[in-house]
Amino acid sequence: MKFAFFKNISMSVATFLVAVMALSSCGKSQGKYVEIDGVMLGTTLHISAKTNSQSIDIYNRAMEVDAEMKRSMSVFDENSLLNRLNANLTDSLDNHIVANLQLASKVYEISGGVYDVTVKPLVDKYGFINGVPQAKFNVDSVMEFVGFDKISFEEGRLVKEDERIELDFNSVAKGYTVDLVAEELNGFGVKDYIVEIGGEVRCRGINPKEGAWRVGIETPYDGNNNVGSSIQQILTLSDCAMATSGNYRRFYIDASGKKVAHIIDSRTGQSAVTDVLSATVIAPTCAEADAYATMFVALGSERAIEVAEELKSEDVMVYLITAGENGEYVVYYSAELAPMMSQTKGFTAI
Repeated sequence: MKFAFFKNISMSVATFLVAVMALSSCGKSQGKYVEIDGVMLGTTLHISAKTNSQSIDIYNRAMEVDAEMKRSMSVFDENSLLNRLNANLTDSLDNHIVANLQLASKVYEISGGVYDVTVKPLVDKYGFINGVPQAKFNVDSVMEFVGFDKISFEEGRLVKEDERIELDFNSVAKGYTVDLVAEELNGFGVKDYIVEIGGEVRCRGINPKEGAWRVGIETPYDGNNNVGSSIQQILTLSDCAMATSGNYRRFYIDASGKKVAHIIDSRTGQSAVTDVLSATVIAPTCAEADAYATMFVALGSERAIEVAEELKSEDVMVYLITAGENGEYVVYYSAELAPMMSQTKGFTAI
């Protein structure tokens, strides 16, 4: 999964965009478009919204969001609730962690156990949190305390079968936070906006040019670290969310020359071996898009296509870039996505 969690993450649902006062109006959004750029969850933040509020007010509220989510789910803040749960200092859950556990449970079942937020001990061993991989470790011994079926949660409490079990929500929390920001904008009557955190997006209405929001999908070649430098596809989106996952940025080559990527197959404890280079998911919420994108990469193209067809009833669409037999890109996309794509020639609809 997209582990090595964010360094800053936040949310105060009740207080988030109090400054967006004049936004609750009927009909079209009032005011003008404001652009907000900054850092959130240790990555990029961008908001474009049609509002009467000042951009600095929206930005300040976003930073409050950042602080609250850090207190809840950061693996870098030793005092976060998540780290205290992992250290068995408490079993109490807040609403953010409950929401993420509920979605994680659903995706775990859909994926047949491939997607699993209890793989943090493995992520630690592979060095995707502290940047220092452990040279040698017994995967089987670590797998004894990995598995979503080894935890339960009810009435605001987390129950572990083994106290060594640890959680990491990096594969969903960024999308979840995008949703929180977007829902606050909705609550204050903003009808035209886009919220982007680290490339994950939720949008509504129209852009300043009165068209659908245009969002790019990058070409997934190893070492493509320059965001936006190589765009393979452009989607025109409105009233939905989008997230992309892949193994082409966060990986390293170990001493034996093997590629070790950040998405872990919880069934094997190994870095996921997959022909899916990049999975982009369009869904009603960004949390869903985020989690499903990670799942699709780990599943591999054959099973990913099957699951994508099953999820059409939930308004989930996919754009999968896979590796062909001769090193070429092979693209599969949901047929429902075609009207939103800048090009479809040579690609396969599913």
